[in-house]
Amino acid sequence: MRLLHTSDWHLGRSFHRVNMLDAQAAFIGHLVSTVREHDVDAVAVSGDVYDRAVPPLAAVELFDDALHRLADLGVPTVMISGNHDSARRLGVGAGLIDRAGIHLRTDPAACAEPVLLTDRHGDVAFYGLPYLEPALVKDEFGVAKAGHEAVLALPGTGCGPTSPAVPPGPAPSSSPTPSSAAAVSDSERDITVGGVAAVPAAVFEGVDYAALGHLHGSQTLGPRVRYSGSPLPYSFSEADHRKSMWLVDLGPEGQIEAERVDCPVPRALARVRGTLDDLLADPALARHEEAWVEATLTDAVRPDDPMARLCARFPHTLSLVFDPDRAPDDPDVSYAQRLQGRSDQEIAEDFVAHVRGAGPDTHEQAVLRSAFDASAPKTPCARSPDETPPAPHHRLRALRHHPGRRLRRPLRCRDLPPARPDRRRQDVRARRRLLRPVRLGAGGTAGQRAGHDVAQRPRPAEHAHRGVPRTDRRRTPVGDHSAAAMGATQEARHRHDHGESPELAP
Repeated sequence: MRLLHTSDWHLGRSFHRVNMLDAQAAFIGHLVSTVREHDVDAVAVSGDVYDRAVPPLAAVELFDDALHRLADLGVPTVMISGNHDSARRLGVGAGLIDRAGIHLRTDPAACAEPVLLTDRHGDVAFYGLPYLEPALVKDEFGVAKAGHEAVLALPGTGCGPTSPAVPPGPAPSSSPTPSSAAAVSDSERDITVGGVAAVPAAVFEGVDYAALGHLHGSQTLGPRVRYSGSPLPYSFSEADHRKSMWLVDLGPEGQIEAERVDCPVPRALARVRGTLDDLLADPALARHEEAWVEATLTDAVRPDDPMARLCARFPHTLSLVFDPDRAPDDPDVSYAQRLQGRSDQEIAEDFVAHVRGAGPDTHEQAVLRSAFDASAPKTPCARSPDETPPAPHHRLRALRHHPGRRLRRPLRCRDLPPARPDRRRQDVRARRRLLRPVRLGAGGTAGQRAGHDVAQRPRPAEHAHRGVPRTDRRRTPVGDHSAAAMGATQEARHRHDHGESPELAP
């Protein structure tokens, strides 16, 4: 039987903000062509079909297209869920899809049920092991201690003793759990449990071929244990990877012959390191001008506009890292120690020097100083001991209303009005003042002066001073108006009782 081993499609994932959906669609087309051209008998997909538990709609449509194209070829496909997939969502409709030759294995309880395929030499049992989170399946499997090795080594999982219901013959196993002998990359999600992120390769003894997933680099841990790796790069740590699939021939007695089939990648990856001037002038880097580039600058002082200058030569630069070369005897001083006894101005200047590599010039120092001065809390100005401190505007108004009233406590900073008063509150107060009868002597009320015939009950004499304009209040003591206000109030009440106009008399 000829088996095509692939894994870690990560449909829907991007690469440093670059949409990879077109490249993933190109890989699906390459996969279907490989199955057709090499007379593949079965396809094994070892987990991480999607990149997220809830994939985007475009990724779901691409996955649906891949299933239809594989089913049209009549080639059985054994597919498992990985740690990036949602097992429940990926396994929806697995029973119906199984009739089309697409065997989805996402339920941990079905690990002991192999997919039986037949070739001219007999039956071949495929055990599909989805990602088994030890903390979630230990009770179901009866494991005392949660761990990858303890879960995978159980009888009936495909890695333990073969189920007696399976006829003798080759028994491939597909699993997304990494082995301790494999190399990892930056784009793989950590699945450490109890400090252990991998299992020994000896766990897979007893199967004729272990098609592993999760790791993105194609690797061979033994003649019967292999990683296919991801078909596309998803981090710059995969710059040296050769993206491929495994084409495996299973003999009648369990013999293994495997060859790699390269996958198409949209662009090569390149990691360059050095000063900015060296990277822009080095002729040996001309081969990376059309690649996706991650540049690490070692300049002691951060250069001006480095990304734009790099893109002028490497237009597909996606990542920029600063790692200046420092002297080995540079003391490793803690951040708290460096700030001790320093002013805000000095800390800001040190920050500029740390980020840019050089301290601020005279003009920049002046800008920082003015910014700190503007943001500093306002304190009362220095004055002589016998000088009365200025009062806030609302306190001054209270003093004008009540000249004999004294402040009960000294003024403090919190008595100051807000920097931006509430304009809506001021508008409301203005409207209320407009509707108030104001004592203007012979001029009538404020409503009359505004052109409105306002009928309001006059205020008591003790509050009559509130209607007096500020100019009059400042000029005339409040006590001189008390008798006139009281007389006006009595006259207004008399007119109201006899049905006359309630307006105040002049």
